[in-house]
Amino acid sequence: MKQLLRGERLPLAAHASNGVLQAGLSARGLTLDFACFALDASGRLLDERYMIFFNQPTSPCGGVRGGTVGADKDGFSFDLDRLPGAVERVVITASIDGGGVMSQLQAGYLRLLSRDAEFARFDFVGQDFAAEQAVMLGELYRKDGGWRFMAVGQGFNGGLAALVEHFGADVAQAPQAAAPAPAAAPAAVSPEKRVEQTAPQLVSLVKSAGVSLAKVGLEKHRAKVCLVLDISASMSTLYRKGLVQRFAERILALGCRFDNDGEIDVFLFGRNVHRGEPMGLNNWSWYIAQMIDRHPLEGDTRYGAAMEAVRRHYFPDAHGAERRTPCQSAVPVYVMFVTDGSTSDKPLTERQLRWSSRDPIFWQFMGIGKGRKSKSKKLANFAESDFPFLEKLDELDGRLIDNADFFSVASPDEHSEAELYDLLMTEYPAWLKQATQHGLLG
Repeated sequence: MKQLLRGERLPLAAHASNGVLQAGLSARGLTLDFACFALDASGRLLDERYMIFFNQPTSPCGGVRGGTVGADKDGFSFDLDRLPGAVERVVITASIDGGGVMSQLQAGYLRLLSRDAEFARFDFVGQDFAAEQAVMLGELYRKDGGWRFMAVGQGFNGGLAALVEHFGADVAQAPQAAAPAPAAAPAAVSPEKRVEQTAPQLVSLVKSAGVSLAKVGLEKHRAKVCLVLDISASMSTLYRKGLVQRFAERILALGCRFDNDGEIDVFLFGRNVHRGEPMGLNNWSWYIAQMIDRHPLEGDTRYGAAMEAVRRHYFPDAHGAERRTPCQSAVPVYVMFVTDGSTSDKPLTERQLRWSSRDPIFWQFMGIGKGRKSKSKKLANFAESDFPFLEKLDELDGRLIDNADFFSVASPDEHSEAELYDLLMTEYPAWLKQATQHGLLG
């Protein structure tokens, strides 16, 4: 029997080759309601009949059934081959029935069984959580033609109703438990307070981002934040060591300052471009590992394709092509673009940067390596640069306004929180003024 740690993954083929298995659930110290959500590729509930809980114990296809599992009075039985092809993930959750918070939990577990034999277990305790009222315990997901399990253990503020809403279902479908005191409207809650309630580990990052924004007069500024990550094979060590995860957490904190929804959009690029689900306060701690598991590192690096995908996402009317007139928006898009090498589609990249100078998008490029445009003392004396093309983009001609900045670092964690956020605001405030003057921002 394998003991799973938070974030650990387990291929199921060796244990449940026919897709039939069970999950037994137990908790001490709190009364919990357990539920399953069958989700599509965008992370949304397939339909409300695929939320399995005590009021709806069986999915329409019979692929998920709730009920007793062995000695556990709570659990789910799965016949994964019966699930519709549109189901990409099945998330197992727990929420408090009545008052209390997850930190009051004494102990609990999720154990996986096949043919009544336990083959894996994920234990969780109250000290893993804070003031959350719900938790995503684990998920079954498709990978390379088979199914895998991941131990999640991610607390979720707001109880089952918030989980239902997060997965895109009708909140009225959630069972009515004793409700907590009404929360203040989002606009009345400070970013630090909101993060403290949901992801307290990120509070210091959000505060640090706030200090840097206040220095440039943007403490009340609103913008969408997008993180674009290179997944070429050369990035392998950075992902394996968790350096990309920690950097993404810093950008998420900036997003919490800029946007009330507490999420950032994420794109991955190598040979292809992949749009991930948003990274937010309820999935941040395991986000990068999950994305790389779904989209393994690739050969090649194509900036231009990634930039075109970002433009199509935010401004679909332009179809990623050149505009005749500037596009106006009330809210700009701040793109954090991270790479460790050059690109194979330089002409397309130059066109996208020129064309997007008429979009309300600012591109902040960061190269991981050595470069003459490094803000780092460690790299300042390098005669050769790993990023001559990015340095060229920073000064590219033929643009309506200067819509990009570039710096390089030796490692994603080279700078302190405060230093990084100051770097990210080097040219953005000036771009905002130009964008307003040229009619990009209303």
